[in-house]
Amino acid sequence: MTIVPRYTSLYWLFFRNRIKILMEYRVNFLIGAISTIFVQAAGLLTVWVIMEQIPDLDGWSLPEILFIYGLLTLSKSINHMFADNLWTLGRDYVRTGTFDRFLVRPVNPLFHLLADRFCHDGIGNFLVGLALILIAAAQLNIVWTPSTAGYLALMTLSGGFIFIALNLMASVSGFWLMDSVPVTRVVFEMNEFAKYPLTIYPRVVGIVLTALIPYGFASFYPATFLMGRGSHPALGWGAPLVAAVLMALGLVVWRFGLRHYSSTGS
Repeated sequence: MTIVPRYTSLYWLFFRNRIKILMEYRVNFLIGAISTIFVQAAGLLTVWVIMEQIPDLDGWSLPEILFIYGLLTLSKSINHMFADNLWTLGRDYVRTGTFDRFLVRPVNPLFHLLADRFCHDGIGNFLVGLALILIAAAQLNIVWTPSTAGYLALMTLSGGFIFIALNLMASVSGFWLMDSVPVTRVVFEMNEFAKYPLTIYPRVVGIVLTALIPYGFASFYPATFLMGRGSHPALGWGAPLVAAVLMALGLVVWRFGLRHYSSTGS
């Protein structure tokens, strides 16, 4: 069996086992799946209050901002569902010594870490993001065709990998700090700025979210491309390239951390 089919079947096995475990407590499963909807509702309420006071935010309407917000939420949900384990690499695996079990099995350690836990909380984020995209698109008169739907799917996956790559690089600090959550949170929370048009911020913020911590490619640039508001159309297609570069860099950082990993001996 070649590598891709092997790992695909392995992931499916991990996924099925995880769902079986979650479904043993179905009420908890449902609560977890929809809890993020209420969290997102609080954030959306903030947006609504702001836009009620300032209906035109530097030239951006509420439907346009909701479209950007929805695309970021969709991208973030990919990371939430499939790579949430990166957050606890140091605290739950390195510090406790349980990371060692990934090193003695005939499976790539990073794949094992990611497949070890599917986070169903991200389902709520996905549903909210999709709903925002559809509602805002209807108000913006965006016509859905196979090409626009395909573009949205590609940008969502690319945005998801941007989140995963940035979290991966930040979480590697757990090999030394034993708790990577604070470092990962510093990087991750920068996505809050990408929920809004980058043009409303000082220039330096736009540069950071484009070139340094490029969450702008998970929301603003593809959203403005679909809305026909992008001043640089090429940036609307930048997310796949940015995601590929970041993932390649993330894997280099991961291998560096792995080479310097020392077991707790526990």
